[in-house]
Amino acid sequence: MKFDIITIFPEIFKNYFNHSILKKTKEKKLIKIEIHNLRDFADDNHKTVDDKPFGGGRGMVMKIEPIYQCIQFLKSKIPASPTNRQEKSKVILFTPRGKKFNQKIAYSLSQLDQLILICGRYEGIDERVAKNIADIELSMGDYVLMGGELPALTLIEAVTRLIPGVIGKSELLGQRITKQKNFIEYPQYTRPELFEPKKGIKWQAPKILLSGHQKKIEDWRKKHSKTI
Repeated sequence: MKFDIITIFPEIFKNYFNHSILKKTKEKKLIKIEIHNLRDFADDNHKTVDDKPFGGGRGMVMKIEPIYQCIQFLKSKIPASPTNRQEKSKVILFTPRGKKFNQKIAYSLSQLDQLILICGRYEGIDERVAKNIADIELSMGDYVLMGGELPALTLIEAVTRLIPGVIGKSELLGQRITKQKNFIEYPQYTRPELFEPKKGIKWQAPKILLSGHQKKIEDWRKKHSKTI
């Protein structure tokens, strides 16, 4: 899987990808992450990527030209048919008006070869990007962020952990994904069995999880699980 991130703040990402599972996954070449500074694709000496909105309004709007040029550059690197690699590549635009991201979408994206992620800033992006360039518009929830960088990080982590070979115990990951590719999450506990934060207060782990009776444990997890 290859992730191409388009942003005007490339420095935001560099440290995050050099830690924990993402770092190990890159080293194993299960994923490749490239960060592209949108200003490198601007066509003027000032590297301008935004302008005033038509019709007036507050703030600035990101221009379509540098985004289009960057996407064209990235798509030119995709091998042509007969392997149909173009069909395994999708351009994603993060926008509050997009479809809400969930585990089912993460799973479908993990089946692709390349994700091109457009990170907006300012008051938004020229709507022609959504209508003519992006394949998928995604929202991370019913709230507005200052840019698409955090959504990009969230998507990359959610998708990466579903790629075979990334999570150590991949068979356990498989057990927790339904046939509809949703995700089953249940409460988890670890030592100590009994935690007393202060006198008179006792927080006990469920005794069934300590019983060693796997069938009862599975039934308990099923009863207390949530499908997302």
